[in-house]
Amino acid sequence: MSILNKHKLSQMSRIILILIMLSSYSFSLDLLPSMGGQRSGTSIFNFLKIGLGTRTTAMGNAGVNLASDASVMYWNPAGVAQVGRTTVTLEQIQWFADIDYSYLGYIQKVNKNIYLGFSTGALYTDPMEVTTVYHPYGNGEYFSYGDMFLGFTFSQKMTDRFSYGATVKYVQENLDDQVMNGFLMDLGTYYWTGFKSLKFCVSLVNFGTQSRPEGTYEKPLQEGGVETKKYALFAPPTEFRIGAAMDVIDNQFSKTLVSLQLNHPVDNHENFVIGVEENLFDKFYLRTGWQGGKTQRSLTLGGGIDLDIWDYAFQADYAWANFGVLGDIQKFQITVEFK
Repeated sequence: MSILNKHKLSQMSRIILILIMLSSYSFSLDLLPSMGGQRSGTSIFNFLKIGLGTRTTAMGNAGVNLASDASVMYWNPAGVAQVGRTTVTLEQIQWFADIDYSYLGYIQKVNKNIYLGFSTGALYTDPMEVTTVYHPYGNGEYFSYGDMFLGFTFSQKMTDRFSYGATVKYVQENLDDQVMNGFLMDLGTYYWTGFKSLKFCVSLVNFGTQSRPEGTYEKPLQEGGVETKKYALFAPPTEFRIGAAMDVIDNQFSKTLVSLQLNHPVDNHENFVIGVEENLFDKFYLRTGWQGGKTQRSLTLGGGIDLDIWDYAFQADYAWANFGVLGDIQKFQITVEFK
């Protein structure tokens, strides 16, 4: 083995050791949760925190390193160029309290280095009845709640090992007659080290200016009368993600992928996630994940299957996640790749 290869292997070993040490802190010493919990509840557009991608959810939301379908735009826009094909992804999420979340992602291959992406998601509920002190079971009036986003992504391979990407998205939140909207940006990088399948990825998502609901409200004054005021400004749920992933087992029958990720949100404490995927014959997949530093989230499970039909590759995936006292959620996803 050459001196250069020995040096590269030594570097990779040190980085992997650091990640393992951080995960140990998160699991046993519980250090990460103590660093930012006081910031909870200080951001808007909170539906953007719901992780997209059924494969990623089943692997504990360790998705900054995963680039297998069009849900990668949510985690890391640089991964769009790593998908390698024109791809369509449809996902349906059954959230808590009869809330549904639908996602559509599309990746267009322009050439071998440049890829474009379009993504949209909508969270919605059935109309809910208005309740008051005097009408606790409803007064006959109804209101609705919903969130949505539209995103456009550009991603480019600079070399066979490195790609970058950026997403610009329009976000809107509706609560009855209150509307709030804004423009946000995602940035990311994707780097394959050259040591087996080891890759390191970084992304900064939901970065943008503060927003507030449209219109004004009237504030009563102590001396009488009212004052017309604008609503307060709040920051978006910006999050910095860094992760690594590698096939720790790779033979003709199976592959075992391990994905590690550290998250630093602006409105909550730091947390660590780990995901594992068992790939059997490149057709069948079993997945699990664990989320450290999450008081209401821990174990995740799921699986999937790949089928080749004519000039298309079909992927069907399912994920289940446990949220403690809140209950369980389920996700279903279909992906079509154009060969």
